[in-house]
Amino acid sequence: MSEVIRILGVDPGSAATGWGVIDVAGARLTYVASGVIRPKRKAVRAEKLAQIFSGLSTLIDEFKPKEAAVEETFVNASPRDALVLGEARGMALAAPAHCGLPVFEYAANSVKKSVVGRGHADKTQVEAMVKVLLPKCGAPKADEADALAVAICHAHHGGMRKLEAAS
Repeated sequence: MSEVIRILGVDPGSAATGWGVIDVAGARLTYVASGVIRPKRKAVRAEKLAQIFSGLSTLIDEFKPKEAAVEETFVNASPRDALVLGEARGMALAAPAHCGLPVFEYAANSVKKSVVGRGHADKTQVEAMVKVLLPKCGAPKADEADALAVAICHAHHGGMRKLEAAS
C-alpha cells in the first residue's frame, strides 16, 4: 500500500485566497477539504495580509499537510495590481514555510495541463475536471477549484520528484 501524502494547494489572491487539501496514495486522489480565505474588505492592506497568513497557518495546524503547492501568478494588469497580488502570494508562500512545510510552485499553465490536459483551459473546464477527479468535493467555487487543481498538479509532479530522487 502506498504512503498517504497530504497536500495543501493554494490559489493566492488579495480579496480571496483559495485553499484545498487532498490526500494522495500512489495514483489515488482523495478530497479532504477546501475553502476560501476572504480578508475583511475594509481592512488595511497589512491586516489583509496578516489574515491570509493566519488563515493558512490555522489550516496547516488543523489539516497537517506534509507539503504545500502554490500557484504562480500571471498578471496582465496594472503594476499596482501586480504588487498587491504579489504580496498575497508572499503570504501563501511564507505561511507554509513558517510552519515547516516544503513549498512548491507551479505555473498556471502547468496546473491546467495537469488537470485538464491543456495549458490554456478556461476556469469552467478546470472546475469540471476537479469535480471528476475529486467527486467528494461537491461544487467548489472558482478559487477553491483552482487551489484543488494546484494540489492535484503537485500530486502528479510529486511522483516525478520521487523518481528523480531515487535515481
